[in-house]
Amino acid sequence: MLRIKNSFKKILCAGLAAVAAMSMTLDAFAAEPYKSYIYDTWNDSIPSQNAYRIDKTVTGYDMGLSRLSDPADPLFLSETASARLSNPKDMYFDPDEKEFWIADTDNNRILRLDDQLNIIGAYAELSDGSRFASPSGVYVKRSLYDDKPLYIYIADYENSRVVKAKVKSDTELEIVKEYTRPDTDLYTVETFNPSKVVADFAENVYAVCTSVNQGAVQFNRSGKFQGYYGANRVEVTAAVIAQKLWRKFASNEQISGMTRNVPVEYANFDIDDGGFIYTVTEAANTTTDAVKKLNPAGYNIWDNSAGNEYKFGDIASEYDPTQNQTYSTRLTDICVSDNGLINVLDFSTGRVFQYDRNARLLCIFGTKNSTNDQRGSFSNPNAVEAYNNNIYVIDGSKNDVTIYSETTFGALMHEAVELYDQGRYSEAKPIWQNVIARDGGYPMAYIGLGKAALNEGEYSKALDYFETAYDQDDYDRAFKYAREEFLRENFTLIIIVLAVIIVFLFVLSKMHKKGKYLLKGRLYGKKSRNRGGR
Repeated sequence: MLRIKNSFKKILCAGLAAVAAMSMTLDAFAAEPYKSYIYDTWNDSIPSQNAYRIDKTVTGYDMGLSRLSDPADPLFLSETASARLSNPKDMYFDPDEKEFWIADTDNNRILRLDDQLNIIGAYAELSDGSRFASPSGVYVKRSLYDDKPLYIYIADYENSRVVKAKVKSDTELEIVKEYTRPDTDLYTVETFNPSKVVADFAENVYAVCTSVNQGAVQFNRSGKFQGYYGANRVEVTAAVIAQKLWRKFASNEQISGMTRNVPVEYANFDIDDGGFIYTVTEAANTTTDAVKKLNPAGYNIWDNSAGNEYKFGDIASEYDPTQNQTYSTRLTDICVSDNGLINVLDFSTGRVFQYDRNARLLCIFGTKNSTNDQRGSFSNPNAVEAYNNNIYVIDGSKNDVTIYSETTFGALMHEAVELYDQGRYSEAKPIWQNVIARDGGYPMAYIGLGKAALNEGEYSKALDYFETAYDQDDYDRAFKYAREEFLRENFTLIIIVLAVIIVFLFVLSKMHKKGKYLLKGRLYGKKSRNRGGR
């Protein structure tokens, strides 16, 4: 029943969602340069309440970067130090120190800010006197070894190195180790241009490098090249399949002239507090390994070949009539917040796609616009971070940071999702009901209520909720429990009815046989009389 589209119900749900979204507050929509939406079971977009609102945008001047050119200031770098950001490529939030770090790429410096985005440190060179050249990635972690120093890892792009340094003060970095091009036949690329970097608890270093499509370049704590980590698979297309078949019949000369099908390189990655590394691939229209969750062995636990459906970003390409362009998802950054929420930034559309820890889509917000004066829209979104229920997006063209804060709807939804992911379905029930009161078409709320009903043994209600959400798997599970409960509660009655039916059929069979014998007897007697008469 659920496998067949119910057009009327689909239209009704979409209508309810639209009415709820519009009736909540018309001002909320008017204040944002975008309209929030979400995808239903059929991958069609439906209106949704805003889970985030634009709080403010922060520029270099707001951060206090003018201090960097003041000789009397402790943070002085040089008299020519810019008070503006310039094409910042990366941003990282250190949850332990509650500090933000920005790779201010074209200014060739690393910025350190407090949790209010006020400048508290700036670094343009290392203790050996070497200066940064287009630093494109930054990661900060306090060591678990020795005296537990605060280490910073920098993808120093133009210097062809990854730097590990100890943070000595607000302006001083003591170089600890340099990771450069591996001197081994395993590394076949001529260049070594790291764009992003992370480190795990054991201080193994992982670098995303331009033109390296075999995965992240991995070094151990001592700086030895360990190989490649978590390579993407080749996107399976009709052309790839055709070429694979043709190779079976082609000559060596023909094979040598064929274009090689190779995996797409990473765009960015993040690491959570459990040591799992999340990767994103920016190539347009990539669906294979667009987002991955890698364990320490480099295996993707969201492996689609296992039969699970994981979709990230916009489901289909989008046409913008104002620009006469079609945009396809290009996922450029990912961050995992302390509460397990996964935020993925789309470079093409400027949207942030937020998922729970099990990769279920929760909300979509943000937009891209060519005009630099539109508050809350992006021209060149490069990085996304999360802290204290806020989302931060850094723009490499506008050279600012946009801060999104939770709406009431977003706070309720996140609270319910957290309880849901912990398996506390009954506790989440009243919160899901509040979510539905604000957005009557929010699919996951009905799934959450269905799980609560299932947990409380109200299988009929669970069936209704799962049917509304078109959740086939959970509907089948609820139906199974409902059937078992019906059989258990009516077992005696069922046995009696079956016994009566069996007895009835037995008696009917006997009567049928007896009727046949009587009929035969009459026919035989009639024939005998007829013969006697002759």
